Amino acid sequence: MQRSAMRELAFKLVYEIEIQKDEEEDQFELFITNNEITDKKVIEYLKDVKIGIKENSEEINNLIVNNLKENWSLKRISKINLSLIKLAIYEMVYKNLPYKIAINEVVELAKKYADESAPIFINGILASVVKEKNLNGEINED
Repeated sequence: MQRSAMRELAFKLVYEIEIQKDEEEDQFELFITNNEITDKKVIEYLKDVKIGIKENSEEINNLIVNNLKENWSLKRISKINLSLIKLAIYEMVYKNLPYKIAINEVVELAKKYADESAPIFINGILASVVKEKNLNGEINED
């Protein structure tokens, strides 16, 4: 399975978790079964994303909030957009995926699953996160 297809599954999993909020023990297994995922590499990737976003949710949420415009809150962001943003932040910050790849992938998913303003919105937040976390390799002079 291509990495893009794996990332799309990861987005769907993160979105499902966002929607359900009360994460059940068997939710992950149901997701794997319902999507007929048998590839162990894909299952491990999805498990890593699920656990990683959960364990780092406070910092991920803070990064999002810190990079929102005034009068915006997490509650105002659509669950689709929020799921895409969380996935990209997790991969950029915790898995060291090059930010250009992470942002491009979620923007493409936003074009497929979200409204027409989502790609610009998501790109703006993630670009701010890249600057805040100094993910472009330049020296932060703040």
